[in-house]
Amino acid sequence: MTHRILFVCLGNICRSPTAEAVTRAKARLRGIEINIDSAGTGDWHIGKPPYGPMQVAARAQGYEMSDLRARQVRASDAQDFDLVIAMDEDNRRDLAHLNRPVVLFTDYAAASAATEVPDPYFTRDFDGALDLIETCADGLLDALEQRR
Repeated sequence: MTHRILFVCLGNICRSPTAEAVTRAKARLRGIEINIDSAGTGDWHIGKPPYGPMQVAARAQGYEMSDLRARQVRASDAQDFDLVIAMDEDNRRDLAHLNRPVVLFTDYAAASAATEVPDPYFTRDFDGALDLIETCADGLLDALEQRR
């Protein structure tokens, strides 16, 4: 079974493309079939690559995402994906128009007290965001493996 997952953040240049790249790489290592995309609730960065400092942090941990390009969430995403995952509560609320359940990525981070993935575009903590995204990705993949 191929899982179809959409990661969503504000501009689709930091958190959600990182979640896409990290989860894809980790799924490949585990042999989990997965179709992943990412999008933003805002339209400021459509067509742009992930933010440079976020790419640097990801690349330092072995994740390549320079080929990704930002896009905005579409109404059709509600049908195109089995699971829509938001990086924070604000973006989850902004996805209400999809008329479907949206979970937070940190719901998969049982070992963390974090309730949201902080936006490193504003916090400047790219490594911290990446560490939390890796934790969430592991938890998500564990949950997918349990469904097999």
